[in-house]
Amino acid sequence: MSYSRFAIYYVPSKGPLADFGASWLGWDVLHGREAPQPSMPGLDDITMTPRKYGFHATLKPPFRLAEGQDVKALEAAASDLAAGLAPAICNELELTTLGGFLALTPQDDMQAVRRVAGACVRELDRFRAPASEAELARRRKVGLSPPQEALLAQWGYPYVMEEFRFHMTLTARLPQADIAVWSAAVRRYLPDLSGLFVLDQIALCGEREDGRFEVIHRYKLTG
Repeated sequence: MSYSRFAIYYVPSKGPLADFGASWLGWDVLHGREAPQPSMPGLDDITMTPRKYGFHATLKPPFRLAEGQDVKALEAAASDLAAGLAPAICNELELTTLGGFLALTPQDDMQAVRRVAGACVRELDRFRAPASEAELARRRKVGLSPPQEALLAQWGYPYVMEEFRFHMTLTARLPQADIAVWSAAVRRYLPDLSGLFVLDQIALCGEREDGRFEVIHRYKLTG
């Protein structure tokens, strides 16, 4: 399989949460295949945007390979990185609203997951081709703060390091009037989220020719 971009994601292991995410979004990122969605008016529309990425949390945002780098070297570096990283442990996930879209986020301080995400951004950045002027302009359209602008210039993305927030996206941006309705719908399908959330693996994912992402390889955090 040929991939146009790569990313480092957290992708839940096979089980109730992964099954929920694949079904809700209509795309199984673990296996690179479509998944049947619940029969619900409007669900296809509100999940169209996050569907291509699959159910995940971004650790290192999608990037094109830098000149002189290849997938095998990226895979080896991701494996080495995971071997030196300890898992991140947080309180349970909860359904929240971020900028108008619904997502699952940890309940408490994100310092532990920020440590893992920061290492992924920093240690694998030699594989990232510089962002194009068009990409930079698109990011700036939303109006970035000075710290976000500095992160964009250094890492090609404004919401990393101290601006990072771990989230597993479930919808596109929703009108305020629709948030309560779709929140209730999500809760009808969510599995039990009680108990600690453990980020104990990272996944190297690739963007296919059809624009959708799939897992290439998963690496346990064993540091």
